[in-house]
Amino acid sequence: MNWKLTEDRPIWIQLVEQLTTLIVSGIYASGSAVPAVRTLATEAGVNPNTMQRALAELENRGLVETRRTSGRVVTEDLTLIQGIRRQLAYQRMDEFFETMHSLGYTEEQTRELLAAWNKKEESV
Repeated sequence: MNWKLTEDRPIWIQLVEQLTTLIVSGIYASGSAVPAVRTLATEAGVNPNTMQRALAELENRGLVETRRTSGRVVTEDLTLIQGIRRQLAYQRMDEFFETMHSLGYTEEQTRELLAAWNKKEESV
């Protein structure tokens, strides 16, 4: 995993976002073990306490569960995972349309550009 952390927001929040992406994208599959706190902290270059806070937040959101015998695992609730995945996709689309609006495009013009772009991609 290539962790991308910036100084503009709390690190633990960025970790939550990136771990959530790993889960909803299937890199950390439903029911699979989550690497140990120290392992993840070392990979991300952060303090283990910071990573612990991020994982605790994922537990609060229901994406990760702690099991006595196997440590933390990704939830098996596929409905929850897909719901969060869709929510993240909608957020990205909102950001995209806001960016296009700031460039002077209307929503209709943006949709036309997307259609043209999609046709270009299909012909390649």
